[in-house]
Amino acid sequence: MADDRWLIAGLGNPGPEYAGNRHNAGFMVVDVLAERIGARFRAHKGRAETAVGRLADRQVVLVKPRSFMNLSGGPVAAVRDFYKVPLDRVVAIHDELDLDFGVLRVKQGGGAGGHNGLRSLTRSLGGPDYLRVRFGIGRPPGRMDPAAYVLRDFSAAERADLGVELERAADAVESLMRHGLAATQNEIHAR
Repeated sequence: MADDRWLIAGLGNPGPEYAGNRHNAGFMVVDVLAERIGARFRAHKGRAETAVGRLADRQVVLVKPRSFMNLSGGPVAAVRDFYKVPLDRVVAIHDELDLDFGVLRVKQGGGAGGHNGLRSLTRSLGGPDYLRVRFGIGRPPGRMDPAAYVLRDFSAAERADLGVELERAADAVESLMRHGLAATQNEIHAR
């Protein structure tokens, strides 16, 4: 297999009823990346859909687990093992309650912060040291349960800017691949 291959995993829940949910921001970003590389998602034996191509002058495998968010680690690890991608070239894209909508952060490693998808990924990948693109969705209003909030669609106001924010997150992935973590953080976190 190619030495420069990257694996980009979008986290979300499968099925049309979840497609527009805040929790599916990761799926939305890998859809943008698939468009950029002109690839379609196809079933992979590891309970995932994959799209393969070239991005940022490197081989890339985009992954959408076909399991629910809290079990997404197994399918991502199966694809990672199949393509033999090292942990430092695995990127997880996920929704982040602790960041306001429109705020994007990238980091390597860290805890799950209550995110069941990250908890599952860390367990299945054998450690937390993969890269993360954190897509801000903000905190739920009032006393709304965060679990209910993440399973709601983006608001009308958010949807007006959603396309731009998804493109920015896709740009962050390309920057990680091309320029590395520190340069990408300097560029994105300065905004």
